[in-house]
Amino acid sequence: MSDVKVTLISRMKSKEAIIGIVGLGYVGLPLMLRYSDIGYRVLGFDIDQEKIDKLNDGQSYIEHIPSAKVASATQAGFKATADFRRIADVDAVILCVPTPLNKYREPDMSFVLDTMDALKSHLRPGQVVSLESTTYPGTTEEELLPRAQENGLTVGESIFLVYSPEREDPGNASFETRTIPKVVGGHTSACREVGVALYAQAIDRVVPVSSTKAAEMTKLLENIHRAVNIGLVNEMKVVADRMGIDIFEVVDAAATKPFGFTPYYPGPGLGGHCIPIDPFYLTWKAREYGLHTRFIELSGEVNRAMPEYVVGKLMDGLNEHGKSLKGSRVLVLGIAYKKNVDDMRESPSVEIMELIEAKGAELNYSDPHVPVFPKMREHHFALSSVALSAECLAEYDAVVLATDHDRFDFELIKRHAQLIVDSRGTYREPAAHIIKA
Repeated sequence: MSDVKVTLISRMKSKEAIIGIVGLGYVGLPLMLRYSDIGYRVLGFDIDQEKIDKLNDGQSYIEHIPSAKVASATQAGFKATADFRRIADVDAVILCVPTPLNKYREPDMSFVLDTMDALKSHLRPGQVVSLESTTYPGTTEEELLPRAQENGLTVGESIFLVYSPEREDPGNASFETRTIPKVVGGHTSACREVGVALYAQAIDRVVPVSSTKAAEMTKLLENIHRAVNIGLVNEMKVVADRMGIDIFEVVDAAATKPFGFTPYYPGPGLGGHCIPIDPFYLTWKAREYGLHTRFIELSGEVNRAMPEYVVGKLMDGLNEHGKSLKGSRVLVLGIAYKKNVDDMRESPSVEIMELIEAKGAELNYSDPHVPVFPKMREHHFALSSVALSAECLAEYDAVVLATDHDRFDFELIKRHAQLIVDSRGTYREPAAHIIKA
């Protein structure tokens, strides 16, 4: 066992190690809080100065993460910075940066590669670099490995390289960073040992796998499993609707089977940072091997069609009331990608809003978690959330229930909305002014 590895593992176990987290968003911020909570000194890196200033002032910018927790971390020594020269000060470099798709639905690796390029000259012997961003199998070996070794370091001897996919689920009170098992793959067995030592202090269960490729593929399988099954139930929804069958009743009934069935529920499309995006990382990489991922591509096609399906149902409902979508007043309820969070990434609600606006309707939204429509890379509406009341609801020709936040008063909505297009199965009892979508 090399002296460098022994020293680094010892520093991890004794909590002398300084943890560096690059990217302080929905993944990096909870990870920072966890390491800070258990006694590590943590240094955070980001390129967003506004975010850095807030954190250094002890403020959170993510709704489900209380500012009190951030303030506690800053008091314990946490510091956020945009100065990548300070990478040399840390023992662990954990990369938690975005991996979106470009407009051609191909992997956009610019955040990972630009970050690695910014920090590689500051790497030193006795560090571990861990990539947590979801990506295609081979990324760590093909892209990070040569960059890590560019200045004479040897991975597996003087520096260590691992891949450990994030598994955050924003707003899920049943799990926290500590309780979600952590998969860890290393470029070498020594790398894996160091990676396990890094995460074993903070996570209840660490799951070592044989390679970085296996760890990368594990994350993709998890999200492809969900995407394919959601695509299946969304397709079943369309078929069931045509047959006059309530798909939510069917899923509930099927879920009583104690074996061989996992319930997935349909919705207005896929959202979040993982499920709409990650499967296409494997689709893209599979082409290099002459393979076509037909299940992934078909489920993606079905899921991407759901916002248009919802808007089609809205148009049908308005037609039955003698109205066209053009010129109608429409209120979208919930624009976060899932209930009870403020996370807007890849939210299908936004696509629904764009389709409605393109048809000439007068559009507003209500979301207690998103008071002002945020800056987004590809979408923008100069809108603020409308407060719901009996009078407000009655003013709209239709409301589209896109995200079923618990803070909505669904009985109030039911009583006073002229037309409800329900994409979440919230209203199970049939009513003349409620359309299932």
